[in-house]
Amino acid sequence: MSKPNPTDRLYSRDHEWVKDNGDGTAIIGITDHAQEMLTDIVFVELPEIGKKVAKSDPVAVVESVKSVSDVYAPVGGEIIDVNKKLEETPELINQDAFGEGWIVKMRLADTGELKTLLSAADYEQLVKEEKH
Repeated sequence: MSKPNPTDRLYSRDHEWVKDNGDGTAIIGITDHAQEMLTDIVFVELPEIGKKVAKSDPVAVVESVKSVSDVYAPVGGEIIDVNKKLEETPELINQDAFGEGWIVKMRLADTGELKTLLSAADYEQLVKEEKH
């Protein structure tokens, strides 16, 4: 069963989360629901630091025993950090999708894009609808 979605972040319809740091930067990862659907994650392809991405661009690739999935940028910006731990321990995403399993940190191009994302409650509703 998925863990509850933290209310201190926003969510995309593609099952990514964004934690706004309040300083023009944000941390991005995939939701617990997404990692559950993927099952055991065996590899994560991280982007280069300095790469600029637009909202909805692929930002990373997550490979599980079941499939290979793109992780899309829920907001646009510049990659300023990547979670290097995932290179050695990709299963951190399975173990702690909302914490140690974060994927990238970015400087936001437009903080207004955050308003296009879902709250935890709205994301919860989306997941329920998808299951039916």
